[in-house]
Amino acid sequence: MPYGYYQIFRFIAVVGFAILAYYEYERKNIPLAIVFIGLALLFQLLVKVPMGRQGWVIIDVVVAVGLFGTVFIKKSGRENK
Repeated sequence: MPYGYYQIFRFIAVVGFAILAYYEYERKNIPLAIVFIGLALLFQLLVKVPMGRQGWVIIDVVVAVGLFGTVFIKKSGRENK
C-alpha cells in the first residue's frame, strides 16, 4: 500500500482511540480508558515507533481482536441487564 494509506490509517486510529478513551473515562471505566490512551499514543503521527513490518502486523491483529472483543463483550453485557 502507498505510504499515504498508513498515514490516514494512523490518523483515524488516533482519533478513534481518543474518542473511545474519553467515552470509557466518562463511563468510569478507567483501566480501559488507559488502554485506549496507550493505543492512541502508539499510533500517533508525531514520533514513529520503529517495530518493523512484522511487528506492526502482530500489533494490528492484536488490536483488531481486542476491539472486536470489547464490542461483543459490551453487547452481551447490555443484553444481560
